[in-house]
Amino acid sequence: MENKLKIQIWSDIMCPFCYIGKRRLENAITQFGHQDTIEIEWKSFQLDPNFIASEDDNLVEHLAEKYRKDKDWAIETLENMTQNAANSGLEFHFEKSVMANSFHAHRLLHLAKKQNLGSQLKELLFKAYFTNGEDVNNKETLKQIGIQAGLDPNKIDEVLNSNSYADEVQQDMLAAQKIGVQGVPFFIFDNKYAISGAQHVETFVKTLEKVWEEGDFESKITILNATSENSCGIDGCN
Repeated sequence: MENKLKIQIWSDIMCPFCYIGKRRLENAITQFGHQDTIEIEWKSFQLDPNFIASEDDNLVEHLAEKYRKDKDWAIETLENMTQNAANSGLEFHFEKSVMANSFHAHRLLHLAKKQNLGSQLKELLFKAYFTNGEDVNNKETLKQIGIQAGLDPNKIDEVLNSNSYADEVQQDMLAAQKIGVQGVPFFIFDNKYAISGAQHVETFVKTLEKVWEEGDFESKITILNATSENSCGIDGCN
């Protein structure tokens, strides 16, 4: 009987490298000989938990102000990120981006996880923000995305109209602090090896094969690729 290879992923919906990392991991899994035995668990992480959006927000201006650069720099940064995403088969349309706090979306993801729909909802949330320019803080928008993922509308209302799963979101972020997560995406393979950042597909494939071949899973985590590149932290994306 084959072991279940569990992958825990800390990420934020507002993080472009998290979407890119998700797709690169998925591409790696298709090349892996035991993909049917993989279990993915999404963990909450917020790059800016205190962010409050307003109708006047503009992503280009926000980036330029945050990094004390000019708008041309911000535009070029977003163009480079868009090309990076395209290389992984993703469409980014930052010109349509609606800046938002991701807290409610993370709470909804915890509901989806209980229904084994976490990956489906995560994909739809990423696409809503980066491709379609939807407001992922708007509760009606979140409800429609949740329904599309297969969640019960009544359950969605119960979560979004309460504080359900708020503690779970905080617990995920505290867990990230305890294991030293500095940026996202952050992947842990069967609580044994970790990868930081949206690494190349080949890196994910090698890690999957290494974990599977060893087979004797341990609790101690060894980071195979520690880098600030291709990830997003509280100070921005690298």
